[in-house]
Amino acid sequence: MKVIRYSSILFLVFMLMSCAEKQEQLEVQVYETSASGNKLTPIKDFSVSENASKIVLNPEKEYQTITGFGGAFTEASAYLLNKLSKENRTKIINAYFSSEGANYSLTRTHMNSCDFSVSNYSYTPVVGDKNLEHFTIEEDKDDLIPFIKDAMAASADGFKIFGSPWTAAPWMKDNNKWVGGKLLPEYYDAWALFFSKYVDAYKAEGIDIWGFTVENEPLGNGNNWESMHYSPDEMTNFVVNHLGPKLEADGKGDLKILGYDQNREHLKEWVDSQYKNDETSKYFDGTAIHWYASTFEVFPEELQYAHNKAPNKLLIQSEACVDAETPVWKDDAWYFKKEATDWGFTWAPEKDKHLHPKYAPVNRYARDIIGCLNNWVDGWVDWNMVLDTKGGPNWFKNWCIAPVIVDPDKDEVYFTPLYYTMAHFSKYIRPDAKVIDIKNTDEALMVTAAKNPDGSIAVVVFNEGDTAKNFDLSLNDKTIQIKISEKALQTILIPKP
Repeated sequence: MKVIRYSSILFLVFMLMSCAEKQEQLEVQVYETSASGNKLTPIKDFSVSENASKIVLNPEKEYQTITGFGGAFTEASAYLLNKLSKENRTKIINAYFSSEGANYSLTRTHMNSCDFSVSNYSYTPVVGDKNLEHFTIEEDKDDLIPFIKDAMAASADGFKIFGSPWTAAPWMKDNNKWVGGKLLPEYYDAWALFFSKYVDAYKAEGIDIWGFTVENEPLGNGNNWESMHYSPDEMTNFVVNHLGPKLEADGKGDLKILGYDQNREHLKEWVDSQYKNDETSKYFDGTAIHWYASTFEVFPEELQYAHNKAPNKLLIQSEACVDAETPVWKDDAWYFKKEATDWGFTWAPEKDKHLHPKYAPVNRYARDIIGCLNNWVDGWVDWNMVLDTKGGPNWFKNWCIAPVIVDPDKDEVYFTPLYYTMAHFSKYIRPDAKVIDIKNTDEALMVTAAKNPDGSIAVVVFNEGDTAKNFDLSLNDKTIQIKISEKALQTILIPKP
């Protein structure tokens, strides 16, 4: 009798322990993109390892608020979409903007032409037209505006869009050219009016503009394509004394103004100028940055400096691409290989060569986005959404790679691994999410996490190495062991409790 009672007690204890263990299991959804062929593929079965590392989430400790993720509406992309069949055009737009697709939430476009335009053009074609009475966005109505409007129709959640000028019309500049030169002081007010009229013109087309960067790459681009130069203090002067007051006077004071808009290595001198005092800070809502100083190095010290200088201001990565390359067509493996180079591999001075190694395209995107999120960046925007097999069209022949490549002559579409890499972030980390604290015991894994407004948590893990890895993911008192493939990116979605 005693034996029976003792056995019954053991059985009861065993059952209670089993139930407790089940309650401790963290419920997750796992999606993986990998060199082995996964493309946002749901992963459900994991082998267990005793050598698993640990990733511990601490949602109580929050960092920056997410503005969004996305890409740029360029004339090049819009032009190509119009050359495709209606079926493929719709397929691409839905892939980027629908909730079933990447669900882009933050986008950029160019004001006047840029290198990824079919030709040079300006909204202010009449020389000396200081009042901009002949302002027109007619050039955008065939390709660019239809692309934006179709994206709006495909997006259930909507998205923010900010404009960036590459240059004013040549007649407003001291060199009277599309490339280089500076805005003449006598046209500062006309140029501020240009921004206000742009908002009105797009509003008339049914498109709301969220904000602007003041100037794309104010340090110049080697005098190759559309550009206009500012020093940090010149841009601050233009914003504080012209652009900001003009938008405010026109009832557009809620539009976001982002300063700088170029590479991170010079970030300190620009935020020092923008946020020198309350007067200079007043009209700047944040700072925009690019990654071309290095698509390998994140520049965490510069990003942290910018955040600490103005903790309540936005810090948005506004442009990135694998440049100086023509796309590799329908060869997913190439995008995971360390064969791609950027402009600096050939052209950077010797002291900067280490910043421009041969590096896998997927690795560039995954490492940079995670690195940015872990260093106070709140938005990350890719460059062209669609390019052709040559890496264009681009009037300067400044070729690069986009996440989606098309062959308009054959009406074929290729979703590269870069598309899925972007979707790992844009689809699962939503606007107004809060980046949260994590502890990660494996330095070979890059990890970031954010808590969404609906209470779900998205964890993104990147394994750059050549071997698969196991890790225990813990939240509060619940844990699950997950295996990530070699050369793989995972998003782990933890539903709202």
